[in-house]
Amino acid sequence: MSPSRLAAVFVALLALASCRSGDGAQPNEGKGGIKVDAGVTSEACPQAKDKSKGCIYLGTISDLTEGPFKTLAVPITDAQKAFWKRVNDQGGIGGYEIDVTTYVKDNKYNPQIHNQVYQEIKPKVLALTQTLGSPTTAAILPDLQNTSLVSVPASWTSLWGHEEVVLESGTNYCIESMNSVDYAVDKMGVKSVMAVHLAGDYGDDAAAGTKRAAEKRGLKFTDVKTQTGQDNQGGAIDAIVSGKPDLVILTTGPTDAAVIVGQTAARGFTGRFIGTSPTWNPGLLKSPAAPAIKALYMQSAPWKAWNTESVGHTAMRAALPGVTPNDGYTAGWVWAYPLKAALQKAVDNKDLTRSGLLNAVRQLDSVDYEGMLPAGAGKQKGKPDENVVRQSLIYRPDDGAPTGVTLVEDFFTGSTAKDFKFEKPCYQ
Repeated sequence: MSPSRLAAVFVALLALASCRSGDGAQPNEGKGGIKVDAGVTSEACPQAKDKSKGCIYLGTISDLTEGPFKTLAVPITDAQKAFWKRVNDQGGIGGYEIDVTTYVKDNKYNPQIHNQVYQEIKPKVLALTQTLGSPTTAAILPDLQNTSLVSVPASWTSLWGHEEVVLESGTNYCIESMNSVDYAVDKMGVKSVMAVHLAGDYGDDAAAGTKRAAEKRGLKFTDVKTQTGQDNQGGAIDAIVSGKPDLVILTTGPTDAAVIVGQTAARGFTGRFIGTSPTWNPGLLKSPAAPAIKALYMQSAPWKAWNTESVGHTAMRAALPGVTPNDGYTAGWVWAYPLKAALQKAVDNKDLTRSGLLNAVRQLDSVDYEGMLPAGAGKQKGKPDENVVRQSLIYRPDDGAPTGVTLVEDFFTGSTAKDFKFEKPCYQ
């Protein structure tokens, strides 16, 4: 190789190394002597409340137009805009305001599109305040790791508990499903359970938790995979009607859930359904399946619904006046707390670079969720088995409730989750 060619390769390698923490943005001194790189400017945010403050840019990648979770994703995104506006109204963080409106992208719940729009905004943001979906976020996970880019998932797969660049909140699908099975055994006396679920990290994780609980509690277990789309549920419906399980743990989108619950009931099925978190939408109570849903369906959840009385819930409702209540708002609001805590920690450490923010995440002993999650939730420091949240809740459909559900069982940990050793993602 010629000396000039060798020199060119060396320069390219140096450039690649410099991109790992900040996509080419060299660390420099920002406001208050804080070290910064990608996604942080001394110039004010475009819609700044205080023009003397700098700007921290956070990215959002969500299912905003045509994917199966858009009815959840749009409120999630709006709630996060309201959350960070409240932070800015309270003075921002360390001489900076937070911008979550400039870099918002639609993934259409497609992993390839998710990666494409991520690459577009990646050089311009410090972190992601939302990356919606388990399989979609998995598509960018290696790059998040390589660039030390901290992200907040809009999903609850158990993989996140083993990934330090991902800041999760609440319990995961696996433990949520374990708790649902234990609840159904203890309160309803079920003897058999079927996991009906989408393929991939979302559905497979819930099915893995369902299977573990079934084995521990001595239940007959059946696994049925389906795919999203109203016309694709025939196989799942046939399996439920012919298998007659006492309980179905349902892990799909809301539209799929309406088809499955409505059509199995029409064919004489009388067992019970408990839906995993994203399966629910209050619009189900206005669908043709509403009578079947009221009769057969319950909803598990990682935190309490919109109308709960807590400091955080009250602040959320005040920040979102006039909206139609939807627990997508609740989810978006809750998910933002740990990133706020990590940004504050990074400011305290005088290091708002990507690697500095990741280091702050590693130091988090607790997160103040303002009462929206149990004490101890949000700990990142330590082993996954020590940090994982094991509590969930059970709701039932209720036309009179703001988001269509009423609390049946407050935060609880079932016997399966209590003894579970969280050593790897459940679905692996």
